[in-house]
Amino acid sequence: MTEQHPSLAAGRWREFPLVVQFAHIGSEVERALRWESRGNEKRSRRALDRGLELLSLTIADPRHSGRLKEMTRLREVLLDYFLGDNHHGSTPESWHRYFHPFGVAANRE
Repeated sequence: MTEQHPSLAAGRWREFPLVVQFAHIGSEVERALRWESRGNEKRSRRALDRGLELLSLTIADPRHSGRLKEMTRLREVLLDYFLGDNHHGSTPESWHRYFHPFGVAANRE
């Protein structure tokens, strides 16, 4: 995967609080879902890749070491939904319900 966010990967990502990081991840997931619903697999995949890159940066952030289980499970379920057989039964609505509160909270930051 090509690095999509070089300035964030260089350390700027770690300046954001967790809620803001998850809001950005959620924005990319929402874009992936929107493109998927329009039948544009290529753009959906690019948005998913950006979201996964941000999630990987969040996982690597040492401030969140106590939350690794949730974040790695999130990555697993995202990959299962978009690229796997959706064994977890995720839906666009369930993704919206998961990420929307982070966007609301980030707007208050």
